[in-house]
Amino acid sequence: MPLRKMKIPFLLLFFLWEAESHTASRPNIILVMADDLGIGDPGCYGNKTLRTPNIDRLASGGVKLTQHLAASPLCTPSRAAFMTGRYPVRSGMASWSRTGVFLFTASSGGLPTNEITFAKLLKDQGYSTALIGKWHLGMSCHSKTDFCHHPLHHGFNYFYGISLTNLRDCKPGEGSVFTTGFKRLVFIPLQIIGVTLLTFAALNCLGLLRMPLGIFFSLLFLAALILTLFLGFLHYFRPLNCFMMRNYEIIQQPMSYDNLTQRLTVEAAQFIQRNTETPFLLVLSYLHVHTALFSSKDFAGKSKHGVYGDAVEEMDWSVGQILNLLDELRLANDTLIYFTSDQGAHVEEVSSKGEIHGGSNGIYKGGKANNWEGGIRVPGILRWPRVIQAGQKIDEPTSNMDIFPTVAKLAGAPLPEDRIIDGRDLMPLLEGKSQHSDHEFLFHYCNAYLNAVRWHPQNSTSIWKAFFFTPNFNPVGSNGCFATHVCFCFGSYVTHHDPPLLFDISKDPRERNPLTPATEPRFYEILKVIQEAADRHTQTLPEVPNQFSWDNFLWKPWLQLCCPSSGLSCQCDREKQDKRLSH
Repeated sequence: MPLRKMKIPFLLLFFLWEAESHTASRPNIILVMADDLGIGDPGCYGNKTLRTPNIDRLASGGVKLTQHLAASPLCTPSRAAFMTGRYPVRSGMASWSRTGVFLFTASSGGLPTNEITFAKLLKDQGYSTALIGKWHLGMSCHSKTDFCHHPLHHGFNYFYGISLTNLRDCKPGEGSVFTTGFKRLVFIPLQIIGVTLLTFAALNCLGLLRMPLGIFFSLLFLAALILTLFLGFLHYFRPLNCFMMRNYEIIQQPMSYDNLTQRLTVEAAQFIQRNTETPFLLVLSYLHVHTALFSSKDFAGKSKHGVYGDAVEEMDWSVGQILNLLDELRLANDTLIYFTSDQGAHVEEVSSKGEIHGGSNGIYKGGKANNWEGGIRVPGILRWPRVIQAGQKIDEPTSNMDIFPTVAKLAGAPLPEDRIIDGRDLMPLLEGKSQHSDHEFLFHYCNAYLNAVRWHPQNSTSIWKAFFFTPNFNPVGSNGCFATHVCFCFGSYVTHHDPPLLFDISKDPRERNPLTPATEPRFYEILKVIQEAADRHTQTLPEVPNQFSWDNFLWKPWLQLCCPSSGLSCQCDREKQDKRLSH
């Protein structure tokens, strides 16, 4: 055989090997994020009563991270960190005030336009990108059509979901997150005005004091104004803030909970089916299991944990639908799947009837909105059959910020060089090439306040965690801040510690026994190293615009989105209309 002919089979083999190698290095990527799911909820993390066979199947086929940490214990800052690989304080996505998440779609704050998400990096590398579900990182800046914070302006080709979050106020009969505000701004002022009017009326009847009619009618007008604004808020909050979008268009206002998880699942499946021939990034961001809790009739009343358990099991079903579809399309081996929660379970979620609407954080203390382990230790599962060995468990500290550099490298995208990226590539740990986390220090923020520091020294099994302040749980002795519904980060709501509270998480994961110089000989030495690391870290934080300033946070009428041709009602249902037309 001539030498030239002999080269052809070898060249074909070489190109086939190159194609296989290219596929393995540029997988499809599916990032699944639950909302407020506790680490104690999935079966693979020890739950014996909630049924999560599909999440468990994901874990058994890949790697389970046991010390996976959210960069913040609240939705908006945690998701900002996840998307950018950076502590949220670096982008101004951490609040200095009481409220740490966006509560109005017509706020002007949001993920800044100069921030780079992993979606943008992957889109630049030819990936088709989609976000299905919850965004909660802002919408517009100056006008309702600039969409400066919208997912499509942050690297996603396609968006189907909600721009804000799933609030109690979005579902009739589930109460309100504004109860404390109503008390301070409505009920107390009305009571004061009422008492004032009655007092003046009594004095007038007794002839002790004559009240000018101008003051009387002014107080009546003020009371009527407060009551009108209150009733208007109750009537309009739901349609103005709880709506579904497809790309830039509102398709359902207010959103309906009927088969909502099924609709999200169908959208995710259709996106995958549209992109079987090209690499894709899908972020499937569930509304489950944030309150208001909901589930379809196929799951309602079926779990052992009430409406919360029903919601978890419906979400698990959805995960199973995606896994089954990947198997049917023969994409499973070439797809990296990541499953997590944005923070720990909301332990203070208890209904007016006393039913627990929050999840389980397992053995860990605290929950959502605080940096005890229950608030930040979240499920972390990754599966990529072609590359990651099944059945692994990794106990090293990792962060949801690590997804940014991990998927960027897999897609062949260089990391931005003009900013600090706090996440670390997970692949050396996942492939067994490294046995130690690249995170020597991790910094835990309560809103914009540096709350605690975690130190995992090289060549050591110890994991030290120092708290500069801790939340004041109420009632005293409870496991949360039930009086305020979430824990706050400043003032009388916290207790500062000097010296800081110190724990060895590797030996005391429940954080029950703070160390002392008597129980830890290196107590002051450890705290000195941690303080020096905190000082170095804070020196890397330039001043940036505060996305949670009152100007950015409050509702702006000119930014309010309404579906077309709905008039002042802001109500429509394109979903139902399209369904009728399709039949």
